[in-house]
Amino acid sequence: MTLHLDRRHFLGLAGVTASAAALAACGGPSTTGGGQATSQAADIDFSGVKPAAKIDFWSSHPGQSQDVEKSLIEKFQAKNPGITVNLVTAGANYEEIAQKFQTAQAAKSGLPGVVVLSDVWWFRYYTNGSIIPVDSLTKQLNMKMDDFQQSLVNDYKYDGKQWALPYGRSTPLFYYNKDHFAAAGIPDRAPKTWDEFGQWAPKLKAASGAQYAYIYPALAGYAGWTLQNMLWGWGGGWSKEWDITCDSADSVAALQWAQDSIYKDKWAGVSSKEAADDFSAGLTSATIASTGSLLGILKSAKFNVGVGFLPGGPKATTNVCPTGGAGLGIPSGITKEEQLAAGMFLDFVTQPESTVEFSAATGYMPTRKSADMSAVLAKTPQIQTAVDQLAVTKVQDNARVFLPGADQEMAKAAAKILTQQGDVKSTMTDLKNTLQSIYDRDVKPKLKS
Repeated sequence: MTLHLDRRHFLGLAGVTASAAALAACGGPSTTGGGQATSQAADIDFSGVKPAAKIDFWSSHPGQSQDVEKSLIEKFQAKNPGITVNLVTAGANYEEIAQKFQTAQAAKSGLPGVVVLSDVWWFRYYTNGSIIPVDSLTKQLNMKMDDFQQSLVNDYKYDGKQWALPYGRSTPLFYYNKDHFAAAGIPDRAPKTWDEFGQWAPKLKAASGAQYAYIYPALAGYAGWTLQNMLWGWGGGWSKEWDITCDSADSVAALQWAQDSIYKDKWAGVSSKEAADDFSAGLTSATIASTGSLLGILKSAKFNVGVGFLPGGPKATTNVCPTGGAGLGIPSGITKEEQLAAGMFLDFVTQPESTVEFSAATGYMPTRKSADMSAVLAKTPQIQTAVDQLAVTKVQDNARVFLPGADQEMAKAAAKILTQQGDVKSTMTDLKNTLQSIYDRDVKPKLKS
């Protein structure tokens, strides 16, 4: 059985600060309720069905996207005057939407037509049978699935079916202070490997006057996502398929290097809240943050901002970047008429013109290959780096995106290693035991053999 999935929930930031919104990344809906997911819904026949007159769209407005969401809804309703879409603020972040969605599922009432779901939430909706595969809708509505960026649409594929469509999608980017790099005599580019940056770091810290040469993203919400870059570069990972590998020699070596950069080499730190803000304020010469943070950083920073691909490691120098962000799904507990209306809305908001409008307003990735980004790139050429990096992204580790609550456990382990100088090997062994327990208890019983 092969799983295709990835992504992370970073809010795109288009406000005056680089981090106008923060993400909670803990806990989440239980997967113990509801029955085992089945493929029955894949055979839903929408022929002869008339779309419902009204549906709700539940969103947390990732990337301060409420205004652009309203704009897209108005355009959809103008094109489809018989359907009203009601935009509902269903939470401040993905976790709050997940909790609200679970409550509505349990009550069997008040469900939306379309719901925003993130990389670490959608799979539990699948296991609970809470969402439908959208394949029959994409066929009936003649959606051009091959026009989607494949690394983004594949994140929602499982068991040969499509369970959601990409919406507010992002990857991490390497951000650097061009002025600091110039002062230190360092090339005006992102490092090719972390070891190369390790050679640059002492010069950067000495020449820039910044507190850090590099700052790791805030661990709550970001550790599980961004640290995959280092783990993969060293040949490790949180898992390989369902085999938990966070305690492998390669994984331990990657995190030991990270710990040493803080405590031994003393040129790195850990953001307490939002690395994008720390970087914009000049506290650090470099960091990793979401592509969705790009517009906010460019607006806030008082220096020349550089962006580049994520660095590689000693065992892998490419395909070390995970995708992330949110998708749109359709609940199983609503009528066919509502599901069809929801499908029509999904079709509209994922059209090339719509994804360009959404990207321009938020900084998120265009999800369609045919999207004409020329006007957006003319205004913000740095977005091209994020688009180019899509070609070398990698599907996230199953352990992060498929195990409920795993992201929180990864953040706890990372905090022990990076902020408490805990023993890396024993910490990762403990994490493996925890992740294995989650898999055995909450996921394995619901997977098809």
